[in-house]
Amino acid sequence: MDTEQKQEKKFFGQPIGLSTLFMTEMWERFSYYGMRAILLYYMWHLIATGDLNITKAVAASIMAIYASMVYLTGALGGYLADRILGSRRAVFIGGIFIMFGHIVLSLPFGASALFTSIALIIIGTGLLKPNISSMVGSLYRPEDRRRDAGFSIFVFGINLGSFIAPLLVGWTQQNAGYHPAFGLAAIGMFLGLVQYYIGGKKNLPKDGLKPTDPLEAHEVKPLIIKTILGIVALGIILFVMTMMGWNDITDYINLLTFIAVLVPIYYFVQMLSSKKVTSKERSRVLAYIPLFLGAVLFWALEEQGSVVLATFAETRTLHSWFPAAWFQSLNPFFIMLYTPFFATMWTRWRKNAPSSPMKFAVGLIFAGASFLLLAIPGSLWGTATRVSPLWLLGSWALIIFGEMLISPVGLSVTTKLAPRAFNSQMMSLWFLAAAAGSALNAQFVGLYTPKTEVAYFLLFGIAAVVLGIIMMFLVKMVIRLMDGVD
Repeated sequence: MDTEQKQEKKFFGQPIGLSTLFMTEMWERFSYYGMRAILLYYMWHLIATGDLNITKAVAASIMAIYASMVYLTGALGGYLADRILGSRRAVFIGGIFIMFGHIVLSLPFGASALFTSIALIIIGTGLLKPNISSMVGSLYRPEDRRRDAGFSIFVFGINLGSFIAPLLVGWTQQNAGYHPAFGLAAIGMFLGLVQYYIGGKKNLPKDGLKPTDPLEAHEVKPLIIKTILGIVALGIILFVMTMMGWNDITDYINLLTFIAVLVPIYYFVQMLSSKKVTSKERSRVLAYIPLFLGAVLFWALEEQGSVVLATFAETRTLHSWFPAAWFQSLNPFFIMLYTPFFATMWTRWRKNAPSSPMKFAVGLIFAGASFLLLAIPGSLWGTATRVSPLWLLGSWALIIFGEMLISPVGLSVTTKLAPRAFNSQMMSLWFLAAAAGSALNAQFVGLYTPKTEVAYFLLFGIAAVVLGIIMMFLVKMVIRLMDGVD
């Protein structure tokens, strides 16, 4: 017992396996956010050299749909781990895909490498991201009080990697070029894989090597048939699009947007119509719909950080003494700054604390305010001059304050409102809110130009604030539908 306790306290008083997962996720986020911090600028470079025959507006849409697909494939990655691969193998295989995605970008192959890399990283992140989080939970028994602290440490690792990456990768890009910078992201994922492989053998439970709900023999044939039918259906859709002349990259972005919006609708219809769902559970699913819609709009704004705000950073701010990619570190910086404050506040604020729907409403208002703030410089001085970086600093400070009211609260309320028969699928639905929000971004971010800047920020900001106010009026109704859930 003494030996076990001593071993469990090797990583900030947590199970030693947390150190392996902490470092793996830190390096994975380093690679992903390092790449994402310069990817839009790289596409601009390819456009300028004539290697990529698209407009900057389409490049912005590619960034948005890329983020959407990363979230969307997470649901598939969780299924593959639960039924076929096991979480430990899924994470390792996902990391390999991600590493090769960055390696492809680090080679001077131009536009062809760009889309190959995007595909590899989407697949890899879908396998790694949901399963490494579930592995953290598996380190603890249900009654272990260290669980929340363990997840807090793990989330800190996520934000630490996300914070450092734009600084190092952005500096490398400015001083050595794009390909060495993407190579740095590949090295980050390689380091994560090495320590995951070595540390996993020593520190991670062997249960993760096997699927938790393995496919039974009678389930294999139906799964194969469904997979084949899905591939055939996709082939037919692509064939029809080709026959109709809808084979431009924007047409494929529209198709992916449609899929990302349709999938969560399917989930809601499935849950609301299922005989496995009780009347009380059905009421709670109905309560979740306005929260889900609020989350979609929030993520639509938040995910514009690597697209519209990155464009604003490069073209509209005074940043000659540092790379524009460094602005991407503001998101994780404010998360790390705010987390202790919010954790303390929710722990101590017990009497008359705001409900989950009210937190969502206020979070949306803060997100809207972050965009309204960015409409001010263009209104005052026009969009042809550069302005202080403090405008972006303030915008990120506001939207991340909103994220602290929506993201952790959304995760918590999702688990509470989930019907018993759809517990895992309800959690997938939460991540699909980000997928849908990013997919909708793909339809809008291309509209941002110097001429439309003020109107763009005003319309998005007002939409979020208005929806937040509407949600305030709906709070009592939503609480009633939640039927006893806080």
